[in-house]
Amino acid sequence: MADILPDISPARRYVVMGVSGCGKTEIGRRLAERLGAISIEGDEYHSPASIEKMRAGIPLDDSDRQAWLLVLQQRLRVAREQGVAAVLSCSALKRRYRDVLRGGDPELVFIHLDGDRALIEARMRTRAGHYMPPSLLESQCRDLEPLQADENGMRLGIRTPPDELVEQIIGRLA
Repeated sequence: MADILPDISPARRYVVMGVSGCGKTEIGRRLAERLGAISIEGDEYHSPASIEKMRAGIPLDDSDRQAWLLVLQQRLRVAREQGVAAVLSCSALKRRYRDVLRGGDPELVFIHLDGDRALIEARMRTRAGHYMPPSLLESQCRDLEPLQADENGMRLGIRTPPDELVEQIIGRLA
């Protein structure tokens, strides 16, 4: 995939995406802080039923995600209309999910955090209090559709320390 990137702007919206355990929340928070943007944690918008489903080890399907994606789309739309910079941490696994998010801001930039399954699974096993069990990683990897050539974004490896990863993102956006 060739990177298609606009100039960095203080009022852009970004989506830090990837499978569970890849570091979306941490990198999204750090990137938002660095850009002076609001941070939106996609996991906070899942319905209680979806959270219980994941907690039980049952993967979400497209219908489970639809209302959630529409809420996130609306958050992005409001940020765009108000000229507010925002960084959304959201799996955005499939192209059609990213298309829904782009309905709120056609100029979204996607930052795909990618890494090998063993590393991600090890990270999932060490985090405390998260409802997403490591057993669901397989379904996330199966559903993941990498960014396509016509999508604004970049793909970065997660072995890089978080501060360096954010600096790489900033550098590539500039």
